[in-house]
Amino acid sequence: MQSELKQAGLTENESKVYLSLVETGPNLAGKISRLTGLHRRTVYDVTEMLIKKGLIGYILKNNRRYFEASNPNRILEILHEKEDLLTPIVTDLLTKYNSKKEKQETNFYKGKEGLKAIFEDQLNYKEILIIGASPKAYDILKYYFRWYDKKRSKKKIKVKIIAYDKKLKDIPLAEIRYLPKKYESPVAMNIYGNKTAIILWAKNPIVIAIREKEIADSYRNYFELMWKLAKP
Repeated sequence: MQSELKQAGLTENESKVYLSLVETGPNLAGKISRLTGLHRRTVYDVTEMLIKKGLIGYILKNNRRYFEASNPNRILEILHEKEDLLTPIVTDLLTKYNSKKEKQETNFYKGKEGLKAIFEDQLNYKEILIIGASPKAYDILKYYFRWYDKKRSKKKIKVKIIAYDKKLKDIPLAEIRYLPKKYESPVAMNIYGNKTAIILWAKNPIVIAIREKEIADSYRNYFELMWKLAKP
């Protein structure tokens, strides 16, 4: 549990002291030192930091401090406070990031996280066109498309799909047509807005994302031609 508390923003020593107090109840610094293996001076330094964070308090008995853990819900409150603090900073960073990003025309992504970034970007557009959709997508990104399709459906984003395998079906808000399986390829193209994503569906997937209106329009025209040739 110490590692989880560290992820929530506590240091290793703070995690040790807080957990010790949660598990054993109010204790003197000397007892905390023995339970955690920390030097007594370190315990005093750590308890001061935990008091400032509102994670522990103390009561005086016979002029001696008995340190006591606060309700663990305080950890969630700290995270919310950090979120409130960071939200305006992230908003400012996003503005700067997007202003620079508009100048970028081509991005390369490798791996599953890169794929997720592409699909989540598509959720900002009204329609998605896919050439060469593959069932492999559901193997490579297991469970992800359940969330993605649910989110897409909620936003009422339609998708038109040209596929080669009739196993690909029952996708919400999707119209699917098929081409002969002999033309199947591990490469798919997703067209949305002014963007085109060329995806290699492999164990370690690769994506080339192009932001260029003329290229997207050209692929959109190509999609319309293939759509007329494909069969329901």
